[in-house]
Amino acid sequence: MTIDAEGDRTPVPVATTQGTLALALLPRSEPPGPVTRPRPRGATVVPIERRLRHSIEEWTRRYAQASVEIVGGDRPVSQLLRWSSPEVYADLHRRALLVARAGGHQPGLGRVQQVRPVVHSVHTCFITHDVVEAGVHVRYGARSRALAARFERVDQRWICTALDFS
Repeated sequence: MTIDAEGDRTPVPVATTQGTLALALLPRSEPPGPVTRPRPRGATVVPIERRLRHSIEEWTRRYAQASVEIVGGDRPVSQLLRWSSPEVYADLHRRALLVARAGGHQPGLGRVQQVRPVVHSVHTCFITHDVVEAGVHVRYGARSRALAARFERVDQRWICTALDFS
């Protein structure tokens, strides 16, 4: 219904395409233009040599594998003390205690999980030469989980300064 200037209501016919997307189904005569993605303010690409990138990704893979095994109760949290910030270490310890309490076992005493978690893939982004953020895909049998981590180089070693389980 539409209302005109005098206040009269007039019915509006319903189109046959109501509720659908209006798509142009004719073939294009020209190729589409280039795709441009806006960069976040302040974002830059940091060139990293391939060998360093590979070693950091492998190190991230081992750290993530250890962290999911700690949370599941298969490892003691003390194994990541040297490579974790105090906040990350406290969070891993808290998570391990919560999972152990729910499962009725002691954390870190060995083979507790029925399905062993496996790091499936690691994707890194170098913010600077000394800061790396990583996305990690972990498989638990048929299920998946993601981790996000931030590593910073402090005194010639990498420290996990943020770890988020999702």
